[in-house]
Amino acid sequence: MGKLLTDFKEFAMRGNVIDMAVGVIIGGAFGKIVSSLVNDVIMPVVGILTGGIDFKESKVLLKAAEMNGEEIVKPEVWLTWGMFVQNIVDFLIIAFCIFMAIRVMNRFKKKEEAKPADPAPAAPTQEELLAEIRDLLKQQNSK
Repeated sequence: MGKLLTDFKEFAMRGNVIDMAVGVIIGGAFGKIVSSLVNDVIMPVVGILTGGIDFKESKVLLKAAEMNGEEIVKPEVWLTWGMFVQNIVDFLIIAFCIFMAIRVMNRFKKKEEAKPADPAPAAPTQEELLAEIRDLLKQQNSK
């Protein structure tokens, strides 16, 4: 049991796992923002352009319900194509936002790579090296 806990602790404390957890949490929040953008901003405009059609409610009846008197034997079967269109719009907006975020991050990364590296410290001159050797020899001879 101790080995299992130790292994789990090592796994959970890895940088990649923590980064992934943060990404999932931010991704969930980002998904809500994008869904709101689609539902509250984009789709009403699309609805106006298409004559007031609410895509979420758009569906086609494939098979009517089978009734036995007042009792439903088999329910209706609907093709809810509007939700499919809604999900496609959500996906395209999320993909575009991620593309733009990565593009911005790559620009910053290129700017960091373009910065010249700090110059290496200057190598000691011959005189400094000779003085160091002389001092070392004096120390050895004095012992």
